[in-house]
Order: sequence, then C-alpha cells, then structure tokens
Amino acid sequence: MMYGLIVLPFVAVTIAVTLATLRMPHFPARMAASGIAAAVLLILTAVFDNVMIAAGLFTYPEHLISGVRIGLAPIEDFSYPLCAAFLVPAVRTLLERRRVS
Repeated sequence: MMYGLIVLPFVAVTIAVTLATLRMPHFPARMAASGIAAAVLLILTAVFDNVMIAAGLFTYPEHLISGVRIGLAPIEDFSYPLCAAFLVPAVRTLLERRRVS
C-alpha cells in the first residue's frame, strides 16, 4: 500500500489549491475543462500503462499497491494525471491573479 501513501500528498495539495480558486472568476468553466482533460488523461494512462506493463517495461510489487487494477495498471497510477488535470489550471489561475494584482 506504499504507493497509495505516496499519492496522498499530491491529492491533498491538488484539493487545497483547487479550493483556493473556488471564488475566482470562471471556476465552473475551469472545472469543466479540467474534468474533460482528466477524462482524456485517464484514458491515455489506462491504454499506455497497460501496454507498457504488458510489454514488461516495468512492474509493481504486489505488496506496495492496493491490489485494485484497471487492466494491468494499479489504480494508484491514475492519481497523477487526475491531479495534474486539476492542479495545473488552479496554479495558473493563482499565478495570473497575483500578476494582475
């Protein structure tokens, strides 16, 4: 379950930074765009992680993952693209706000 613990700080930072932009303009539109980006990134992650694992490029020790998989890819692998889809636009929004002010 080690990979699950490694993911927690990324998820916590993503939630905190995204919530920090809650009252900023265009929040609903940004969340919709992030949701679409997340869906695309999750599909790409599912495809390419499964291909790379099936090709033997890398593997995950069973005792370090939750055991939940999408195909061959452990569910923990999907947290990084999900976080990126929401965190990057939120950080950009905060930086733009700072530059304009």
